[in-house]
Amino acid sequence: MSRSLKKGPYLDEKLMKKVKKAKDESSRTPIKTWARGSQISPEMVGLTFSVYNGKIFINVFVTEPMVGHRLGEFSPTRTFRTHGRVTDRTVTPT
Repeated sequence: MSRSLKKGPYLDEKLMKKVKKAKDESSRTPIKTWARGSQISPEMVGLTFSVYNGKIFINVFVTEPMVGHRLGEFSPTRTFRTHGRVTDRTVTPT
C-alpha cells in the first residue's frame, strides 16, 4: 500500500543528515543504515549505502532510476536457493 500524497515521502531524518554530511565532504565511504523503509531522494544519487537485511549489510550504489523506490528493495532479506530439483532419470540399458 502506498503512502498518502498528503504526508509526502518517508525520509529518515538521521539518514538525511548523513547524506548531507557525505555530500559536503564528498565522501566515498558507504553510509551505514537500518532504514530500509526510507525512500530514495534525488540528493542520494551517486552515494553508496550499506543497507541492513537482518543479517549483513549489503552495499547499494544509488543511481537515477532508483529515485522514488525504497532502500530495502535493493537489499533482499531472503536467499533464493532453487526450486525443486529434478534428479537424473535416464534409463540404463540392460
